[in-house]
Amino acid sequence: MKNVPSQVEPDLDQDFVDKVIAEQAGRPGSLLGILQRVQDHHPRKYLPRPALDYIAARTNIPLSRIYSVVTFYALFSLEPQGRNTVSICRGTACHTRGSRDLMDVSMLNLGLHPPEDGEEKLSVTTPDGNTTLRTVACFGQCALAPVIEVNHAIFGHMNERTLQRELEALDKREQRS
Repeated sequence: MKNVPSQVEPDLDQDFVDKVIAEQAGRPGSLLGILQRVQDHHPRKYLPRPALDYIAARTNIPLSRIYSVVTFYALFSLEPQGRNTVSICRGTACHTRGSRDLMDVSMLNLGLHPPEDGEEKLSVTTPDGNTTLRTVACFGQCALAPVIEVNHAIFGHMNERTLQRELEALDKREQRS
C-alpha cells in the first residue's frame, strides 16, 4: 500500500472510506461505487482533493485515473454543493427543446446571476447554501427532453411551470427543516 496522507480534510471520515473500500474490493466498477458513496457521505456532497488523495493511496489507483473518472461523470463534483442540487441537461436534444430557457428561469427563481463569460457549463450555489444549480452535458434520456435532475430524481418533458413547482417544493422542504 502507498503512503496514506497523514493530513486529511477534517470532514473526511477515514473509517467510513476504509469501510467502503473494503466493501467494494474486487467488484467491477468498484471505483465508481467508492467515489459515489464517499461523495454522498460528505456533508457538502463533493469530493475534496484530500479525499481523492486518500482513496488513491488506499486503493493503489493512480490519482490521475481517479481524477479522470471524477471529471468525466457529471454526478461527481469537486466543489462543495448545496443541500439540494438541480441539474439541467445542455445536450442537443434538450437544448433544442428549451433547456436554455429552463436554465434562465432557474437562475431567476434562485436569485442567481448568469456567468459573465457566457460559459454554458455552469455550477453555482445560492448564497444560503440551499441549492446548487448546474448544467450537465447529457443524461442519456434524449427521448424525454428537456431533462432535469433534482436531488438525483430525473424529470423528463420539463417545462417552466413544472420546474417552478419543483424549485418551490425544495424551498418549502428547506423551510420545514
